[in-house]
Amino acid sequence: MSDTKPSEPRGPSARKNWLIGAVLMIAVLLGVWLLWPKGGDDLPGVTYRPVYVDAGEMLHLAQVLSSDALEGRASGTAGNEAARGFIHKRFEEIGLLPLPGFTAYTHTFPIVPREADAAPIVGANLVGYIPGKTPGTGPVLLVTAHYDHLGVREGEIYNGADDNASGASALVAVAEYFAQHRPQHDMVIAALDAEEIGLLGARALARMDGFDLSRVALNLNFDMVGRSEAGELYVAGTYHTPELAGIIAEVAAAAPVTLLMGHDRPEDGPNDWTLQSDHGVFHRAGIPILYFGVEDHPGYHNPSDDFENLTLDFFVRAADTLVMAARSVDAKLEEIITLRREPAGETLQMEGNAQ
Repeated sequence: MSDTKPSEPRGPSARKNWLIGAVLMIAVLLGVWLLWPKGGDDLPGVTYRPVYVDAGEMLHLAQVLSSDALEGRASGTAGNEAARGFIHKRFEEIGLLPLPGFTAYTHTFPIVPREADAAPIVGANLVGYIPGKTPGTGPVLLVTAHYDHLGVREGEIYNGADDNASGASALVAVAEYFAQHRPQHDMVIAALDAEEIGLLGARALARMDGFDLSRVALNLNFDMVGRSEAGELYVAGTYHTPELAGIIAEVAAAAPVTLLMGHDRPEDGPNDWTLQSDHGVFHRAGIPILYFGVEDHPGYHNPSDDFENLTLDFFVRAADTLVMAARSVDAKLEEIITLRREPAGETLQMEGNAQ
């Protein structure tokens, strides 16, 4: 675990005000946390009855993460830290373990802003562990989603309900399922920071001392899984690893959403999502990837990406589909790890602000 500390370039008083702001945010959000209906059959906007996920807890977390009080969760802000606190709490509640060899979920990393006169900030990933049936041996399934977003721009809050409060909340829902239903293989659950400014959290995880990337057979990444009026969820990655297409086809046949393969071919141009979220780092490392997300909608990177604009029934269906996919790949992870490729190396063109 890194012991990097945040810098305080503006003096103690600025730090004090920052902490006061964080405390106020958490106080406001506690009201939301207590008022949201977290169980039963009375979830607003949801008619589907999930088989695998706790829909109430998932929607509740998504609403909290995308609240105005968190001011868009930009990396290095009080809102980002508050969001991380809520996810951390859920990791504890569902019984995730820290990575073997560590005593905490939080792993910090430095972020050097692009602006020449800006002070460095500290990013933080939350990484949990679910042991398989032979802990510490064999292939690992890495499941990721980023929790940061764009923050406040020109006085407007970019709440990022779909991008990516939805994916972060679905990540926790999937983790909860496997915490209660032990997977065949070890699983690493990572809520990543700083995706929007260059996939920095994913890069930090890939390079982190104590995390054995060589055991990772597959990366499942969730980014924008909560809004689709058409009921369509895409999975990218089978073009690069065609052997995964059969697994996804089987999942699609039983999924409660329309699960489509695509958005992963070079000829797709800007609609090729291969490098457009955190999975791009692991793809470059030669690891097979499956990226789940919806097509762009009017809320994408827009202040209107609010919780009330999510299609909640689809969101719950999508989360069940994600568990189904994770179960299917977990069953075949010994075969999937043989599909790893030689690393392609990093590229300056990999940015985290596209999806």
